Amino acid sequence: MPLISLWTSNPTAVGEFKVDQVVATAGDGVLKDNSICSDELRSYFAQIESGKLAVYAEQCLSSRFEKSGLVLQDLVNELGRRLDYKVTNGRYQGTTNSVGFDGIWISPEGQTLVAEVKTTDAYRISLDTIVSYREKLQSNKTINANSSILIVVGRQDTGELEAQVRGSRHAWDIRLISVEALIKLIKLKEDSEEPETGQKIRSVLMPVEYTRLDRLVDVMFTTATDVDLAMPKSNEAPVSEVLIKSDSSIETGWEVTDSVLLQKKRDQIVAAMARQMKAPLIKKSRALYWNVNHECRIACTISKRYPKRNAYWYAYHPPWDEFLSEAVEGKLVLGCMDLDVAFSIPRRTIQSICPT
Repeated sequence: MPLISLWTSNPTAVGEFKVDQVVATAGDGVLKDNSICSDELRSYFAQIESGKLAVYAEQCLSSRFEKSGLVLQDLVNELGRRLDYKVTNGRYQGTTNSVGFDGIWISPEGQTLVAEVKTTDAYRISLDTIVSYREKLQSNKTINANSSILIVVGRQDTGELEAQVRGSRHAWDIRLISVEALIKLIKLKEDSEEPETGQKIRSVLMPVEYTRLDRLVDVMFTTATDVDLAMPKSNEAPVSEVLIKSDSSIETGWEVTDSVLLQKKRDQIVAAMARQMKAPLIKKSRALYWNVNHECRIACTISKRYPKRNAYWYAYHPPWDEFLSEAVEGKLVLGCMDLDVAFSIPRRTIQSICPT
């Protein structure tokens, strides 16, 4: 049975496959350029949660199998998409008439990364060759001049490759990151709520001269502050879930619902919405989800019940409305911690009752 059909009918079974088994199930199981196997594998990667992508990446690195490097290339490109880059997958094998890049990542800010994926730095690589890919892409107008190279390496021990980059004439055009660190950046973004956090995270991947450290400190501060606001404290509520706050006319002080329970409830609701919308939903940020082509989108927020008023309290943030406004089908979804149902409200209905 083809991979996507099997995953649609029995996602639990496919979820238990190791990544080499997933590849064997895709198409005819032969991973090569312009193949059904490649198309199905990339389609599957695009529809699963980031945590599963991380598991598969680790399997590619720890349990080497035939063409594991090609699978890692597809996984890394999908990780780029989770950081909101518009990604063009490169070829597995270069040809005389094609440019041998692994991926082209274009950020919402208009910056371009030419991605090169390496499972290890055990062997020296030709930086001149990688730079020539970028130059060819610029000359044929595939990418603009505002571009650089990102080498994504499977292993953390990259000392020799780092030294090779530092000692080359291309040092200011190339940056290096491990797969593990890339996954950490995605985790930060998905746990955040502010759009600025994603922008700051993407800026880390661009070559920056750090003689003056202000920009690096700005990235660290913005990201740490946003993620910190997502973590419930003993005496205050999360900023994004103002639903957790009780005002003085209802209850005194702050009462915080466990963040793990909140996310568990949200996961249940998102899964139900994915079934209703007939589209797997991918996490963009803490409350925002969309499908692969971004046409179906939801903002999912959760509230406890406040006994004194027998009521639930919710927020609807302007960035959520902007996010939903760009969808063909956009909905605000209200969850209740003590109920097994949620309430899905189309954005057009929200617009009819909320002031602009």
